Amino acid sequence: MKPFSRADRVAGHIQRVLSAILIKETSDPRIGTATITRVRVSADLRLARVYFAVHAQSADRQAAVDGFRNARAFLKRRLAPELALRYMPELEFFYDDTFDQAARINQILKTLQQDHAVDHPPVDPE
Repeated sequence: MKPFSRADRVAGHIQRVLSAILIKETSDPRIGTATITRVRVSADLRLARVYFAVHAQSADRQAAVDGFRNARAFLKRRLAPELALRYMPELEFFYDDTFDQAARINQILKTLQQDHAVDHPPVDPE
């Protein structure tokens, strides 16, 4: 049994190449600050779901989604020679809210810790 399927290897390659393209070749400010967090490719290599994150407000997130949709043809054209596949996968872009959820959970934990400190002050050993 192979440790990774071909789709997993193609997904990793797509993520690396797209990240490089975003850094070096895009001039769209809506997607210039985006980070590709993961790529999922279907088993038949026909569809690639690209997940990204931006460090901005919700309005900027929607602008980034729109920017990726507008840049889809450019990114696909730049990606095709790097992949050398018979068929270039269709690219779909999705905002990855994992970091937002982690930040929200972290904030809740800090609040709980502060509440616990107020309710249960430390006892000085004598």
